[in-house]
Amino acid sequence: MAQILFKDINKKELHRIKVYEELGGYQSLKKAFSQKPEEIVEAVKASGLRGRGGAGFPTGLKWSFLAKDVFPRYLCCNADESEPGTCKDRELLLKNPHLLIEGMILCSYACRIETGYIYFRGEFHDLSFIMDKALDEARAKGYLGKNILGSGFDLDIHTHLGAGAYICGEESALLNSLEGGRGEPRMKPPFPAVEGLYSKPTVINNVETLCAVPYIVSEGADKYAAFGTEKSKGTKLVSVSGHVKKPGNYEIELGTPTSELIYNLAGGIQNDNKLKAFIPGGSSVPMLPADKVDVPYDYESLAEAGTMLGSGALIVIDDSINIVEATLRLISFYMHESCGKCTPCREGTRWLHQIVERIMQNKGQLEYINKLEDICDNMAFKTFCPLADACVAPVVSSIKYFRSDYEEYFGKVPTRTVS
Repeated sequence: MAQILFKDINKKELHRIKVYEELGGYQSLKKAFSQKPEEIVEAVKASGLRGRGGAGFPTGLKWSFLAKDVFPRYLCCNADESEPGTCKDRELLLKNPHLLIEGMILCSYACRIETGYIYFRGEFHDLSFIMDKALDEARAKGYLGKNILGSGFDLDIHTHLGAGAYICGEESALLNSLEGGRGEPRMKPPFPAVEGLYSKPTVINNVETLCAVPYIVSEGADKYAAFGTEKSKGTKLVSVSGHVKKPGNYEIELGTPTSELIYNLAGGIQNDNKLKAFIPGGSSVPMLPADKVDVPYDYESLAEAGTMLGSGALIVIDDSINIVEATLRLISFYMHESCGKCTPCREGTRWLHQIVERIMQNKGQLEYINKLEDICDNMAFKTFCPLADACVAPVVSSIKYFRSDYEEYFGKVPTRTVS
């Protein structure tokens, strides 16, 4: 099994800079500082690294979009990991904070950035404390501050703790929150690369994305690109949860069959039940039925199957569950987390919740299923950010593949309590 980000993840006291350096940490900086910033950007482009936070946009290309000759510039690391089922970034931040710091230094050097921020979700108090300690260690060693390692390059990194709003994982809402404003998305364009934090050019990358950069710089783009598939290169951290025997975070080569993740790495379905459905990329992507379990876990294959790789959270659902019940849980999350700025999302999430709840209380009619689809059609791609699309995904896919689970409720006596 390919190991890049998790190669040393279980080493004792890896969060200490002394242990991290003994394992080769921060060595990529010397190599990077001997090159021009543009060469680092080109190496990341050549590696095929794509954003690991959900969108999968080519990372090097994103860096190259920064507005030319406009300074200061900023780097924001998105550590607002809040999507149900996703916990991979938390493990990196908890056990290997210096890997993220090294990745942020490399990105900042490549993009000529002198100030970086790590935006933590509000519940990550412990991780922000660990990161503050790691940043202090890095400053004491000369990896942060003025004239880093005699290179003439200056950089400092600061931590910022959010207030627990899921919406702040969306990059423009994150910027609003970081500036002290209300956490809600901005109109785009302009994009952050042109007008981001404090109206200056800004790079926003996910924790996992930045943690892959030291390997690319130290080992070479070709070696990183040798992992994965032709179009989905490298490795991916996957958070496997739900009805499996060994839930946890696993690092795989992109292109690995999803069935291998579920049945080999995660030990198979718990209680010897049968697989019914799985959500491959976190709660915001369409679910798939069991007969698609052999789909390769990469961007293109999952898209062809009608879903997305997303944040890399594989949620496994066994045959003891009625899919309508699982769908209602997801709708509840998005209804609660909607910032309320856009009417289709603010009202649509509530309508979906009310209708599915009535169906589960056996107060619905068969035509309610068509009504759900109609509401979803009027929510998707009609808002400032993808939160409405995220709520729509489980509803539409559950009706597509598990319509009979909805039909079970019509004309029956209530058997479940809906809270």
